[in-house]
Amino acid sequence: MTIQEGLPFPQDAAQPGMQESRALAAKHSRRNSFHTWDPPCEAMGRMPREWRIQSGLTQHIPDDLAPFVEWFHNQPEARERFRWALRDSLDELLDGQRTGRWAYQHLTKTEKTYLGTAVEVNLTKEFAIDNGVDLDWSIAGLDIDCKFSKDLGGWEIPMEMYLCADHGERGGHADHAAVVTWMNDDTSQWAAGIVRITDQRLRWKRGRGANGDRVRAYNRDNKRKLSDGAKSEVFWLWGGLQTDLPANLLLQLDREARVRILTASLPGRASSGQQRVSQLFREVQDRLIGRQTVLTVGQQDDAPKRARDARLDLRPEGIVVLGHQGSHPHVARQLELPVPIKGEWISTRLVPVSSDDARPKFSLDGQFWARARGAELLDPEPVPAPNLPDKRKIDGQAP
Repeated sequence: MTIQEGLPFPQDAAQPGMQESRALAAKHSRRNSFHTWDPPCEAMGRMPREWRIQSGLTQHIPDDLAPFVEWFHNQPEARERFRWALRDSLDELLDGQRTGRWAYQHLTKTEKTYLGTAVEVNLTKEFAIDNGVDLDWSIAGLDIDCKFSKDLGGWEIPMEMYLCADHGERGGHADHAAVVTWMNDDTSQWAAGIVRITDQRLRWKRGRGANGDRVRAYNRDNKRKLSDGAKSEVFWLWGGLQTDLPANLLLQLDREARVRILTASLPGRASSGQQRVSQLFREVQDRLIGRQTVLTVGQQDDAPKRARDARLDLRPEGIVVLGHQGSHPHVARQLELPVPIKGEWISTRLVPVSSDDARPKFSLDGQFWARARGAELLDPEPVPAPNLPDKRKIDGQAP
């Protein structure tokens, strides 16, 4: 064994029992420190005029694409699962718990490139799609590939997806179909379509020679994009443009409200995860808040616990934070609020009301409670919210 002279032996490595511990690394780690980010200055992506699509399209299903279209239509709740797979793919890369990021524009160039892979991986898992023979997917026993672009129409198609005599061994064995996907988190829009890839449906350009013959428009990776004319060949699943990509709450919040949440602190103290999460439920009421938002705001391993602890912080202000357990779903239904499922919460400010108050209300220990409205929301001395039982039934709740 050769011993390098002049290099000090790392004393920390010599400490018994520390080799498998995070303690030493954690002393200097920056991964779990609180991060803030500026609002994006540019859009996530584009919808070029040539590729604009509408919602509610009625299209004839081409015979060669029918097996794929029928397969998706036969999957239970396929549209809901598809849009959430897109949402989760972006959220995984944002990794708000560790990075504090809440917008696509905060990603590095490498991460943006990987988003397409993340979308394909999550769709593969969500729909249990088999591997293809020549391509990544097999649907209805036929090879098909998945392509994602943040720019509608910007999908990059490799040589192995279509027939071309000029490609030799690098060419495909057939003109394969592709599932083309797109989303824009800024506008909550998304779309998914299926198209048969052919040499003529991909982009061409004028050559540099004197005769200006058409040549294939490859990029540096020998990939080509669909031509503008190929838009009419795409069968759009679920009627074309979709406008309900699951919301990115922090991105869509008023800027001042977002700043108040992410800088929340007590007098004389630095901002903490608990203060930020409590401020989140104070600022955003009557609207479901998902786990990803809480993780990003808290930036702590136990951020969901901070959501539960926010109940204690906000009760004196008349605010309840409802979750998915115990009496909470019943209270949400009685108040005509969206009902949280596991990994979701919703907050609202309550006021005590009489039994003949016309508002949606619930009763606990003989006292009726309803959502505050109008001047009640501005009351500087609110009545503390009730302590909702986690397990005990409230008045009138079905067993």
